[in-house]
Amino acid sequence: MGSISQSEDTSATREAGADANIPIVDLSPFTSSAPSTDCSPSARQKAAHDLVRAFREVGFVYVRNHGVPQAELDRAFALSKRFFALPREDKMRAPHPPGWGVHRGYSWPGLEKVSSAMAAEDDEAAVRKLREVQDFKESYEVGSETNPDQPNVWPPPDVLPEWRPFMSGFYWTCWAAARQILRALALGIGLADADHLLRFHDGHHNQLRLLHYPPVAAGEVAGGRVARMPAHTDWSSVTMLFQDDCGGLQVEHPARSGRFVDVAPLPGTCVVNVGDLLMRWSNDFLTSTAHRVQLPPRQDRFTGDERLTRARYSIPYFLTTDPDTVIECLRVDADHPPKYEPITQREYAAMRARMQY
Repeated sequence: MGSISQSEDTSATREAGADANIPIVDLSPFTSSAPSTDCSPSARQKAAHDLVRAFREVGFVYVRNHGVPQAELDRAFALSKRFFALPREDKMRAPHPPGWGVHRGYSWPGLEKVSSAMAAEDDEAAVRKLREVQDFKESYEVGSETNPDQPNVWPPPDVLPEWRPFMSGFYWTCWAAARQILRALALGIGLADADHLLRFHDGHHNQLRLLHYPPVAAGEVAGGRVARMPAHTDWSSVTMLFQDDCGGLQVEHPARSGRFVDVAPLPGTCVVNVGDLLMRWSNDFLTSTAHRVQLPPRQDRFTGDERLTRARYSIPYFLTTDPDTVIECLRVDADHPPKYEPITQREYAAMRARMQY
């Protein structure tokens, strides 16, 4: 599988860890074709090392020049708002299939419960306990049209004609950008082949997610009676997240103290974080950090005497390895042997998905 250096210097992100600021990394040496951009090996190496240092220290990073055109991203948000504004009966014409095996189509408020828990087949009590507080959000999942394990669920064309053609194309736009993140990661952790991680991802097993957090009484969230999205880590290799200007995303402080800090929307950036699978794969060299969506820090509105949150929209894109490829720890050296048994992504996802749906 290759090797990574345990002696990687993390001094460049010490200040980020000290005050919990999220580092900003410019990925233009990997994504830009402009003649004015420095795409030399040294520029690529610096960007790659900055990315890995941020992932080791914080687990989250703002990426500038991520490779997704702003006009296409604006269109994705506009269409997402149109879809979630449809009557419920129209959205339910593309329902999420029953159970946890297929994660596609429309998920209505209360269907999904996000967590970091993993379940055994007979863990019904844990599932019921987890669902005592519902997540108040709705989502729509899109994947590759040629993924036989996760067939897409589309609304009929008369519901929103532009939805299927645009989201099918946007899925692959995000994948093109994600490929460069994987290349930067491989270079930054010291793998000899920049395409090493990419070879485990063919692009057909990723997930594009459109998310909507409807307005909700702030007192219900503050009192713990409903949740926006509870603290969790992602299952994926890597997650790219585009968010609107509402706010509410928080990440656990690097000290792992249980204290969370805001990940404020930053125009022109994509928030990128390590998922649990990549943390396991890297033998804990990289960090998968807990994050959540809480009350937005401002922009609330009132209905009578009751304070309601503003609606929030976000678009995460989850990178996932091919399901039957065996993931084995990248052995660091003789003093840092593998911490985890080999596992396939299919096996790992099953442990996580059953708790969520």
